[in-house]
Amino acid sequence: MADLMQFDLVSPERSLASLEVTQVQIPGADGDMTAMANHAPLITTLRPGLLTVSGPQGETKYVVTGGFAQIGAEGTTVLAERAVNAAEITEEVYHDMVRSAHAAHQQAHAANAGDAVDDAAKLLADMVAIGGHIGLTPPNL
Repeated sequence: MADLMQFDLVSPERSLASLEVTQVQIPGADGDMTAMANHAPLITTLRPGLLTVSGPQGETKYVVTGGFAQIGAEGTTVLAERAVNAAEITEEVYHDMVRSAHAAHQQAHAANAGDAVDDAAKLLADMVAIGGHIGLTPPNL
C-alpha cells in the first residue's frame, strides 16, 4: 500500500476535507501536479480546475476556482478561493460560477485593464472547460 499523507481543503466558507490520502492531483497555475507523501516542499497557486483526491476512501473530485496549495513531506493543504465537491455541484451553482467569471472578464475589458483582461479570459475559459469535465453545460452568455 502507498504511503498516506494528511490532506486538508479549506475555502473561506468552510473546511471541506481533512483526511489521510495517497495522492492529490492539483490544478497548478503552471500546470497540473500530483502530490504524494514525502513530496519536496512546494507552494503553488491554483488555476480553476478539478482537484482530485485519492486514498483508502476512494476518489473525490472538487471544483476549485483558484487559491494556493502548500505541499510538504507530511501532507498537502489547499486554501481555495472557492471549492465545491464535484458530486454536489448543480447546474445552478456551475452557471453562477461561469457568470461570475464572465462578469469579471467584462469588467476588465471595460476598464481596458491589459493583463487583467487576459487573466479574466483565461478564468472564463477554465470555468467553461470544468463543466465539460463534470458533465455540465455552460450557460448562454
